[in-house]
This record gives sequence, structure tokens and C-alpha cells, in this order.
Amino acid sequence: MHYREMMTLTTWVCSIWCLSSALTIAAMISVENNIDNGILVTEEVTLTDCQVKEMTRWDKLFTLLENSQMRENMLLQSVDEVIKVELQALRGEVLQFAGDLSGKCANDIDTATLKITQQLDKSLSSKCFQVLEQGNSLEASHGNVLEQSLQLSLNISDRLDSLERGLQEKAEEDSALKNLATAGCQQTEAALDSAVKELEQLKSAIQQTQIWINKRSLPAGCDSAILFPMRSPKIYASVHPVDMTLEAFTFCVWIKVTEALDKTIVFSYGTKRNPYEIQLYLNNQSSVLVIGGGNNVVSAENVFEPGQWSQLCSTWSSEDGHVAVWANGEIKEQFFDVSKGRAIPDRGIFQLGQEKNGCCVGGGFDESLAFSGKITGFNLWDRVLSDEEIVATGAENGCNIRGNIVGWGTTEIQAHGGSLYVH
Repeated sequence: MHYREMMTLTTWVCSIWCLSSALTIAAMISVENNIDNGILVTEEVTLTDCQVKEMTRWDKLFTLLENSQMRENMLLQSVDEVIKVELQALRGEVLQFAGDLSGKCANDIDTATLKITQQLDKSLSSKCFQVLEQGNSLEASHGNVLEQSLQLSLNISDRLDSLERGLQEKAEEDSALKNLATAGCQQTEAALDSAVKELEQLKSAIQQTQIWINKRSLPAGCDSAILFPMRSPKIYASVHPVDMTLEAFTFCVWIKVTEALDKTIVFSYGTKRNPYEIQLYLNNQSSVLVIGGGNNVVSAENVFEPGQWSQLCSTWSSEDGHVAVWANGEIKEQFFDVSKGRAIPDRGIFQLGQEKNGCCVGGGFDESLAFSGKITGFNLWDRVLSDEEIVATGAENGCNIRGNIVGWGTTEIQAHGGSLYVH
């Protein structure tokens, strides 16, 4: 309501200002017209021709300026008088309007103040009532919370007592179980100690059995071997092949040497003219192969271990003199131009464990050259075997692969002196 009255007052003030402005402008226009009319109605000065000629252009200009100045002064004086009158009238009207308006505004302000005070009283009363209700509710809630807290604390106390009793019972059970476990562990430990002792005894027995088996077991499925129990000039074995005329050969032999010296003979074939046609001997842990005697010697290092079964194989071809030395299924060395173009003659003496050094079998043996240990699976072919065939001779049943010149178990091999066949 107060806002609407203020809008009405503003509208009245604007209307009064516009009306006064319009009246002022109309008065100014009226005065100007009166002045113009007064100037126009003034008497004109009549000049003679001579006087007109004497007036110069500057005289005309000055005359116009004087007339303009006079008009301006008259206009300003008239405007001042009109404005003074209008302003005095406007001042009186505004003072009267302000007096009326102030009285009305004072009444409105009192009314508005009264209404605002009443509304504030109502609002404060309502808020106080709400606060009082909330305080009562909060007090009741606090009472419930305290009651619940007390009940919860009683429950927690009961649970703690129950937990303490349970822990005590658990500790007693653990102690009993620990005592029982200690007794059981002692019994178990004693049983384990006894079992360990029995296992050690069994292990020792197995090792002894394994040693006995290793001493008597034969490789590659062979069922017999020739035993050379010691170095002796009388201990050897003689081989009796059908024909020994060779331009190529392959041999394989299993050996288990007790000890190898600088020269320990595995086998030797020779004639009266050349006792070293073919010879294989051991030099410490190396194998040495002689073909045709002289400088035709090839060797391979680290091809066997004393006291262990090892397979030694070699191939030779007269056509190109190529020699391949094998050990335990692997090629160790290869050579070329060894006794190239040579042929191994027939009717020689073939011996195991000694070399031919005399006119006949068993003649002129040297004890330092004798072999001590076991020999088995000795085979000789009159050709060069393929790699696959050589590897097969060392397989599980390799002893069943026999040579066509000397075949282990088929060719006559006689033991002499103290040598003998073992199974």
C-alpha cells in the first residue's frame, strides 16, 4: 500500500513539472512575438538618396548588430520576469502539495509501523512456541538416549564377562591340547628317528646292492663279458674271424677299465710284416687308434672314465682316408687322409687285451701293455656304418646288432691265462 502511494506522489510531481515547463515555453514564445511585433511597428527612418549612398556596408552591419542586441536584451528581460512569476507560483503549489502529502504519509507510516509490529509479535510468539516444543522433544529424546546407553552398557558388560569366561576356557583347552600335542610330538619324534635310522640302513643296503649290480651288470643288453682281472703277460683273449681283408671298417666295443696307463691295449690286429695294422689303446683318459702303423695315428681326449662302462667306436675308409672317432654315441674327432688307398691284409693275429708282438699267438707280451677290467659288445664291420646305425649299437639292446666280420656272441673269441667270461 505504501509503495502504491509513493508511485502516485511521483506521478503528481512529474505532471506539475511538465505543466510548468509548457507554460514557461508558451510565455517565452508570446514575449518574442510581442517584441518582434514591436520592432516591426517602429517607425522607419526615411533617408535621402545622398544619405543612402553615404551608408557603407559596415554601417549596415553595425545597425543590424545594434538592433539584434536590443532585441536580445528585451527578450532576456521579459524571460526573467516570466520565470520569476512562474517559479513563485510553482513554489506555492509545491509547498501546498508537500504539506498535504506529509500529513498523509505520516498517517500511512504509523499504520504500517503498527502492522509490522503486530506481525513481528505474532512471528516471535510462534518461534518461541516452536523452540519450546523442540526443547521438550529434545529433552525427551535425551532421556531415551540415556536409557538406551545405560541398557547398552549393561549388555556390553555382560558380553565382556562372557567373553572373558570363554577366553579362560579356551586357554585351559589350549593348555591341555598343548600338553597332549607335546606328548604326541615326542612319540612322533621317536617314531621318526626310528624311521630315519631304518631308511639310512635301507639306503646303505641299496647302495651296496647298486654297487654289486654295477659290478656285475652289462651295458646295451649284453649277457656276457670277458674279465681281465689283472695286468699279466699271460692274460688275453684271441679273436678268430673268417676273413680280415678290409678297405673300410667300423668297430664298436664296450670297455670298463680298472686303470689306464700311458698305453693300455684294448685290441690289436697285425701280421708278421706289420704287427700294427689296426690297434686301439688307451692313454690315461684318451683313446688312440692306429691304422697301418707308422704315423697313421688319431686320438680323442676325455672319452671314458675308469670304473665306468664306456662305448668306443671308429670308422675308416681307404678311399678318402676319413676317420671318425665316437664315444658314447657322439662324434668326438674326425680326420682325413689317414692310410688313404691302403688295404688291411688277411691272415693276421687278432687279440683283445694285448698287442701282437711276435711270430705267433701269445708270444712276446708286455705286462705294462695289458688291459685290466671288462670288455663286451665287440663288433667289426667291413664298411662304414651310418650315424644312426652307430647310435643304435649303444642303445638298450645294442648288443643284438652284430658285425659281419666279428660279431659278439657269434664269432669265436677264446679267453687265455686268467681271463674268463662273466655273465
